[in-house]
Amino acid sequence: MHHGPLIAILVAGLGLAFVFGALAQKLRISPLVGYLVAGVAVGPFTPGFVADQNLANELAEIGVILLMFGVGLHFSLKDLLSVKTIAVPGALVQIAVATLLGTGLGLMLGWTWVAGVVFGLALSVASTVVLLRALQERRLVQSDKGKIAVGWLIVEDLAMVLALVMIPAVADALNGARPGVPAPLSGQFDLGLWGVLGLTLMKVVAFIAFMLVVGRRVIPWILHWVAHTGSRELFRLAVLAVALGVAFIAASLFGVSFALGAFFAGMILSESPLSQRAAEESLPLRDAFAVLFFVSVGMLFDPAILLRAPGPLLATLAIILVGKSLAAWLIMRAFGRSNAVALTISASLAQIGEFSFILAGLGVSLGILPQQGRDLILAGAILSILLNPVLFALVDRFTGEPSMAKPKPGPTPSAAEPEAKPDLDIVPTELSGHMVVVGYGRVGALLGAGLLARGEKVLVIEEQSDAVAAAKRHGAELLLGNAADPAVLAAAGLSRAQRLFVAIPQSFEAGQVCEQARRDNPALPIVARAHSDAEVEHLTKCGATLTIMGEAEIARAMLALCAAPEAPPTPEPPPA
Repeated sequence: MHHGPLIAILVAGLGLAFVFGALAQKLRISPLVGYLVAGVAVGPFTPGFVADQNLANELAEIGVILLMFGVGLHFSLKDLLSVKTIAVPGALVQIAVATLLGTGLGLMLGWTWVAGVVFGLALSVASTVVLLRALQERRLVQSDKGKIAVGWLIVEDLAMVLALVMIPAVADALNGARPGVPAPLSGQFDLGLWGVLGLTLMKVVAFIAFMLVVGRRVIPWILHWVAHTGSRELFRLAVLAVALGVAFIAASLFGVSFALGAFFAGMILSESPLSQRAAEESLPLRDAFAVLFFVSVGMLFDPAILLRAPGPLLATLAIILVGKSLAAWLIMRAFGRSNAVALTISASLAQIGEFSFILAGLGVSLGILPQQGRDLILAGAILSILLNPVLFALVDRFTGEPSMAKPKPGPTPSAAEPEAKPDLDIVPTELSGHMVVVGYGRVGALLGAGLLARGEKVLVIEEQSDAVAAAKRHGAELLLGNAADPAVLAAAGLSRAQRLFVAIPQSFEAGQVCEQARRDNPALPIVARAHSDAEVEHLTKCGATLTIMGEAEIARAMLALCAAPEAPPTPEPPPA
């Protein structure tokens, strides 16, 4: 059997993405750079194997849908409202500044004003993946800095969703009919630019109304019904069908983009109690297609732009690294924030990513952005992501305050430490003789509640918002972060702990926790959970004192019931 182009692009794309992504991870830079380089390697501008570009674009479209579904699924109105007074005006002003700078550069290069606006918009929005990873590595997600950055990012994402809807309408109004393409509404009815924009907004409003009236009821109902069937496979399939189906309906019936449909599908689903499970079940496929999306973007990049147009490239990079950052810094200072907070926000926004690629691809496909614009955007993205850790290091050196929390050794922190570092998530615990529970899901919450009911001192390590809220309700002390992070585990006071319970279901992370905990305290009793004999063996090798497999314990309980010395009393027969 001969392989076709689909198998070839999947094998080459995912295989090289893994190799270059792993290399990027080893070099402590974002794997996203590795995925883009993998695309360059299989693209038409480099020697060797060349993947099917048309097929890559179709796979990338699915990647865009699933990426936007994930953005909607994690959309948090609560996070935005908590910092709305600074994130909303700040993000809008920064988008305006970057767009003006990009438009100016485009006009200097001889492009149309529409091309300049699309180019500027692409340079104005930061990468969600890169920004969140930078904040997580520095344990700043739950800090004041992190909340402002995340709120800022949400506003940028919403603005780009609107741009994805409006840009095709502008292109239709300006370009008119194209060969082989049905005449747009502006040509059929002579609507003009403002007429097309108004009609597009009406379509968007109609779609939003449909989703709020119908989707808000139907989508949660479908997922609740599927969840009650008990089939994990069927639930995963339902989530993907909802994401792709709503995106297709949005494009087919309402004439809006796949991206907007997928975003609203995720946003509607985020209101459901099953949203966390939906995110977890769809994550593997979302990640795979997201990788293919970045690979397909890399295939479009011509590395010769680095030598052919060094001046425009440096100007593009200056807009991303200097223009955006300076605007963000001035805005933060104008709102009375400290220099350290302003510089951290500036550094976190000084890069571009996913939405930039989507806008660049859309602009080129509609004929309103030249190929050079897309090459400059891709080169700017790769270079800005590479330089982003350097910017954070410069911020640390300039402010004299390390972004990353580093707990000091010793049983108790000084009383002045919280005041000196108010923005850090990690504050070493003062507990002694306490129980440490890693993960506060179904197992961890039952365990923690039981320990607290017995009067034990309990420290919970968790980063999921729902689980954090549950731990707070139960009265446990909290340590926000990923327990696999050595700095987080070091703040848990394992040298003084009575016992460590690793209640997370992910055996890989659980093994990391066990290994680090065993190094920190060789005598600490460590109890872990597992789902198979292989996981039991793995966790035992990693240092777990006792590993409990749920299925085995259920079987033991059933056997113990059968072997009870006294059988349950049988009811007496009714009197005759």
